[in-house]
Amino acid sequence: MQRELIERETPNYASATFPPPRDFQTVAHGKLRLGYIAGHIRQLLMAATGAGKTYLAMLLAHEALLKGKKVLFICDRTTLINQTSAVADSYGLSAHGVIQANHWRTDKSASFQICSLQTLASRGWPDADLIIIDEAHTQYKAWTEHVQTCRAAVIGLSATPFSAGLGKIFTNLVSAGSMHELTVSGVLVPLRVFSCSKPDMRNAETSGGEWTPAAAADRGMEIIGDVVIEWQKFASDRKTIIFGATIAHCEEIARQFNEVGIMAATFTCDTKPEERAALLAEYKKSDSVLRVLVSVEALAKGFDVQDVGCVCDCRPLRKSLSTAVQMWGRGLRASPDTGKVDCLLLDFSGNIVRFADDFADIFYNGLDSLDMGEKLDKAVRKDEEKPAKECPNCGYSPCGKRCISCGHEVVRPSLIVHESGEMIEFKIGKATVGDKLTVWEQSVTLCRGQGNPDTAKGRAAHLFKSITGSFPRNLPDFDQTQNVVISKAVSNKSRANSIAFRHGRAA
Repeated sequence: MQRELIERETPNYASATFPPPRDFQTVAHGKLRLGYIAGHIRQLLMAATGAGKTYLAMLLAHEALLKGKKVLFICDRTTLINQTSAVADSYGLSAHGVIQANHWRTDKSASFQICSLQTLASRGWPDADLIIIDEAHTQYKAWTEHVQTCRAAVIGLSATPFSAGLGKIFTNLVSAGSMHELTVSGVLVPLRVFSCSKPDMRNAETSGGEWTPAAAADRGMEIIGDVVIEWQKFASDRKTIIFGATIAHCEEIARQFNEVGIMAATFTCDTKPEERAALLAEYKKSDSVLRVLVSVEALAKGFDVQDVGCVCDCRPLRKSLSTAVQMWGRGLRASPDTGKVDCLLLDFSGNIVRFADDFADIFYNGLDSLDMGEKLDKAVRKDEEKPAKECPNCGYSPCGKRCISCGHEVVRPSLIVHESGEMIEFKIGKATVGDKLTVWEQSVTLCRGQGNPDTAKGRAAHLFKSITGSFPRNLPDFDQTQNVVISKAVSNKSRANSIAFRHGRAA
C-alpha cells in the first residue's frame, strides 16, 4: 500500500497538456528564451489582459520542471492563490504545493510551489531555479530585494509595467502583443465607450499630483444616482464591474443599486475571505443573480470572469494611466460561449478623455522600454475639462492620436506648436519649398521611401537641418507624418547631401 501511494504521488510533469500557443504567445516565448541565452537573468513579460500571462508562465514552469528544476510562482494577493492553483491543475501540473498559511495544499516536497508573497515574507524563501512574479509592477520589497541576490532566473508578469524602478530590477522587456493585435485576433473584444455624467473635479484636493481618494469619493457621491440610471439605460442586461474611489464610495454605489432591485455587492480589502469566495462563486455563474460587483482595487488586477460585459469607471484619475488600463481591461476578455461581442465602458470619471492620446498609443504599440511606462504614470493630465474628440473617419469618441475603433491616425494642428518665426518660407537656391512643416513632410517622405528603413528617421532630420538650419522641433513624429509630393528642389538637395557625404568620407 505504501509503495502504491509513493508511486501515485510521484510527479509526472511529462503528462501535462497545454493548448496550442497563439502566434503572439509563441513569439513572446521565443523572445524570453533568447533573452535568457543573451544573459538576461531577470526579464519582464508585458502582456495585456487576455494575452495569457499565466498560460505562458505555466509553460515556462513546465519546461523547467521537466528538467528537474524547482519553480516558485508568486502571487501578491491571497485571492489569486486558489485561482492560480486551479489553472495549474487544468494543465495537468497538479503536483504542486501551496505556500500560504494553513492552506490545505501545503506540500514542502513539491518542486512546483504557488506562493503567497505575504507568507514568504514571514517564513523566508525556499531555494528555486525559476521564480515567476505575478503583477510585478507592484514591486513589494519582499520580492524586489530577494530576486536581486538569489541564484534563480526571474520572470515578472504585468499588463501595465509602469511603476518607477522596474528598469533597475529587470534588464529585458518582452511584449506579448498589443491590445490592438489581441483584439484583431479575437482574444479581446472591442471597447465601446459612453461618456456619462461625471463629477466636477475642479479644485479638488490632490496629493503628488493625483486627486486624493477622499476628494474623488466626495465629488463622486453626487452622481451615484446618475450611475444607476445610466447603467439601466445602457447595460442592464450585462454583468458589470464598477470601480469606485474609496470603500465608502463603493458601499454607497452598491446600496443604491440594491435599493432599486439590482443585486450588487462590494468586493474590497474589507471583504472577508469566505464572503469573497461566495461572491465569486455566484458571480461566475452564467445566470448569476449578482449582476454588479463594486471595487476600488481588488478587482482591477488578475480578476478573470470572461462574460463581464460592462465596466463602469467612477474613479477619477489624472496621472495613473496604468490603473485606468487595468480597470478597463476587466471586461475585454472574449467569451465565445456566451456570445459576447464587445465591452461597454461607461465613463463616469472623465478618465477616457484625459487619457485618450496615451491610451491609444498603448493600445496599438504597447511599451518600447520600462522607463516609458514610468513616464506615462508621472504625467499630470491638466486639461481634464477638454471635450471628447470624435474620429473624423468613423465618428468614434473619444478619439486619441489614433482611433481605437477604426485605426484612423489623426494629426491635429493643435499637436504642432510652432515657434515664433517658424512659418517663414525656406528656399533651396531660387526655389521656395515651404515652411518648416512642409519641409519636414517632404524630408520624411523622401527618406522613408529610399535607403535603409532603420536610418530613415535620422536621415530625414539631417536633410531637414540642411535646409532650415536646425533639427526638427515641435513637429509631428516621423511615424505620424503624412506622405506628400516631393519637390525637385528637395530631391536635388538630398542628392547633393549624399554626394558631399561620400566625398567627405573618402577624403
